[in-house]
Amino acid sequence: MKSAAGIYRRLIGVQVRSQMQYRASFLLDSFTTGFSVLISFVTLALILQRFDNVGGWSLAEVAFLYGMVEVAFGLMDMLFSGFDPDNFGRQVRLGAFDQLLLRPLGITLQVLGSQFLVRRLGRIAQGAAVLLYAIVTLHLHWTLLKLLYLPVVLASLVCFFGGLFIVGATITFWTVESIEAINILTYGGDEMMSYPMHIYPDWMRRFFTFIVPAMFLNYAPALYFLGRPDPLGLPAFAPFLAPAAGIGTLLAALLFWQFGIRHYKSTGT
Repeated sequence: MKSAAGIYRRLIGVQVRSQMQYRASFLLDSFTTGFSVLISFVTLALILQRFDNVGGWSLAEVAFLYGMVEVAFGLMDMLFSGFDPDNFGRQVRLGAFDQLLLRPLGITLQVLGSQFLVRRLGRIAQGAAVLLYAIVTLHLHWTLLKLLYLPVVLASLVCFFGGLFIVGATITFWTVESIEAINILTYGGDEMMSYPMHIYPDWMRRFFTFIVPAMFLNYAPALYFLGRPDPLGLPAFAPFLAPAAGIGTLLAALLFWQFGIRHYKSTGT
């Protein structure tokens, strides 16, 4: 374990140093990434100014959901970018993944350390700013349990989105190209989870509760943090299922990943 951590640090160190060689490009990329998040939130704010609320949730309450998702997705995209299905599918198609299999290192560690997008700090910073705006505006009552649980929920969201990236990467072993369904769950899921789940149709809520457990990763914990009543009648322990849902998704994805590696056949490129 210690040896793997040391190798991972070296791989990430190489990635960071290479990206920091061009400081102006790095700063511009970071600003552009963060600015896109800001523009998206400003657009949402303008819409809410016209309609006043979304499903009974004010702008600040929606901002709480939005900020948590953007911080977590930005962290995931920085840490798990090696598993990005679009990029990984290209490696499979071009035969670059075959090179990784020939090296005397764990394949999962190599893919995890193959990309580390420092410019995602811009998205993380903007998401954190939106989250801070929500917390300050709502004057939330913070208990010790809430303070300790917030980073746990964020880490669970990172694991959840990371697991979806790994599933998408594994599917490319058979499809070679990334399939749009995974982007619907990752980037589309990021967008969907930025709004209160009770505004969606029943079939969608059931899917994102029992098939893909997104309900327990942002909406249910947000009800707990915001002190709002639950309109969906979820169990009282639902807000505390975020670690199980996030880590469970990641572990299931890693098992699928190992299955995919065992059945991998090169494209012959």
